[in-house]
Amino acid sequence: MIFEASGFEYPRVLSIAGSDSGGGAGIQADLKTFAALGCYGMTAITALTAQNTCGVRSIHGVPPHMLRDQIDAVIEDIGADAVKIGMLYTPEIVHVVAAAIDRHALRNVVFDPVMVASSGAGLIDNAAVEVLVRELFPRVAVITPNLDEAALLVGRILRSAQDMEQAALALQARGARAVLLKGGHLPGDTVIDFLLTHDGEKVWMRAPRLHSANTHGTGCTLSSAVAAHLALGASLVDAVQLARTFVRNALQAGAQVHTGKCGGPLNHGHAPLAMRLLPRSST
Repeated sequence: MIFEASGFEYPRVLSIAGSDSGGGAGIQADLKTFAALGCYGMTAITALTAQNTCGVRSIHGVPPHMLRDQIDAVIEDIGADAVKIGMLYTPEIVHVVAAAIDRHALRNVVFDPVMVASSGAGLIDNAAVEVLVRELFPRVAVITPNLDEAALLVGRILRSAQDMEQAALALQARGARAVLLKGGHLPGDTVIDFLLTHDGEKVWMRAPRLHSANTHGTGCTLSSAVAAHLALGASLVDAVQLARTFVRNALQAGAQVHTGKCGGPLNHGHAPLAMRLLPRSST
């Protein structure tokens, strides 16, 4: 049955990422973030992980055709105003995602190059790293690596803000349009993030460090919040700044909560917004 369309639609955000059985990161964190920011979340699962707050026990990759069918089913029916890409795991999965971006002309694509879990477990096949640089960097609006991921991509350890800027420039030279380099792993009482936009604007963002053991899923939450704000119409710079605020508030709200035996999740539901309504588009 085909229903008559109304005059409004929800801001639609698709997450192409892995599933975290513990609920703190991956697809689960993305959906919580989309909902908290008033967006309608959809998923295309790339891999199943057996994990909890203490670590990853096993990973089962989704067959490439199944991922393709998930993306096509969602986009051909519902559409998407923004896309967040997370864990991809194998070169074949990277190819499927790159082809889907082209096939559906996906826009406002945020790529969080998830390579290593906070527990130290590898989340991507080594052969997939160069493929994702070649296939995805030129196709997405922004990449959001943390220091460890950026170090792996540029081949050197990043120890300072100057290293961060040089790494972002190197990643842009390798095809990335814009780079949000997260500096939370640097020592000190101030957290520094660096955004290099597609036109060369350099935006430094600093904030006092929040002390919490509950940081599981922070990177997933940030990238999905950026995608949500892009879907709501924000510029990239504004989307990043608003996303950082959301993550900081979620960290602060969840700092004293005990979930599991190790590093717990953020409090994504600290201040949920009602679902937004946008004028219906033709896409």
